[in-house]
Amino acid sequence: MPLKVLILGANGFIGSSLTHAILKQKDWEVYGMDVGDHKLGHCLGHPRFKFVEGDVTISREWIEYHVKKCDAVLPLVAIANPAQYVKDPLRVFELDFEANLETVRKCVKYRKRIIFPSTSEVYGMCPDAELNEETSTLVYGPIDKQRWIYASSKQLLDRVIYAYGVRDGVDYTLFRPFNWIGPKLDNVFEPKEGSSRLFTQFISNVIFKKPIQLVDGGKQSRSFTFIDDGVDALLRIIENRNGCASRRIFNIGNPKNNVSVARLAKLIIAAFKQYPAYRAHAEQARVVVVPSGKYFGKYYQDIQKRVPSIANARKYLGWKPKVDLATAIKRTLDYHLAHQDYSLD
Repeated sequence: MPLKVLILGANGFIGSSLTHAILKQKDWEVYGMDVGDHKLGHCLGHPRFKFVEGDVTISREWIEYHVKKCDAVLPLVAIANPAQYVKDPLRVFELDFEANLETVRKCVKYRKRIIFPSTSEVYGMCPDAELNEETSTLVYGPIDKQRWIYASSKQLLDRVIYAYGVRDGVDYTLFRPFNWIGPKLDNVFEPKEGSSRLFTQFISNVIFKKPIQLVDGGKQSRSFTFIDDGVDALLRIIENRNGCASRRIFNIGNPKNNVSVARLAKLIIAAFKQYPAYRAHAEQARVVVVPSGKYFGKYYQDIQKRVPSIANARKYLGWKPKVDLATAIKRTLDYHLAHQDYSLD
């Protein structure tokens, strides 16, 4: 019998890419929910994809019915933009923690496998050179730095799910994405500063001939991971051959793509020069330094580096990332610059 997979947040960056990959590469059935469907494209109408437009905080009966019906549940609904952690922390808590906790409890009730998106942010300001799922400490700033409400919400759900695994034998996998990037992450044709995450914000800045703003100089480094590599790991986790992913935590990131934010800006500007329509934009691109307090506000605090250990993913999933950063940037630009008339909003 083909697997039945429930994806809440099917229209999101990860959800839409995962849905597309499942329908293309597997014989599984996918049941999806989200508040919109603009990123799902050709998936809509596919015989193995049943989608309903709905809000996870409202459509509780539909969710319960489908949790009961499916083999694996992926609650991918979350606010995952640092600007929002600072501006609207209670909304982040209500959606990222409270709404997802309800889904987790339904999985416990019906003894269904849960595959939960943790985050690289759970490590916070951990000083380890390489972040390890089992041994690294989770270090956050003081309460007035509201940025940490996202990491705290995710971390507490990690702990709750783990505890259900210990007490009730619930089958789960926690995966921690490290700065996944690629087509449809955000709408690069949205000119408003702060509406996108860092990677797409820089692309948008070049398109609209706005200065690329490096928060505190852009010395922070991140391990950018192309979405196709992340989805490959997720397919292995969902398939769970011989229980290889059961009751485990996986960092899913690309340590080889660890670069500073300032370096990322240079790579994006250089990549734009390969597109004749945007060469002038790239040549005129300016990079400016802005204090974090001015860009994000006083409730922000930053993380200087985030490099994952991916030993667990290699060992248990047989997974390793393949896409280098230059290729990831090119593939993202190829997609968006070919779909200029297609708004992602």
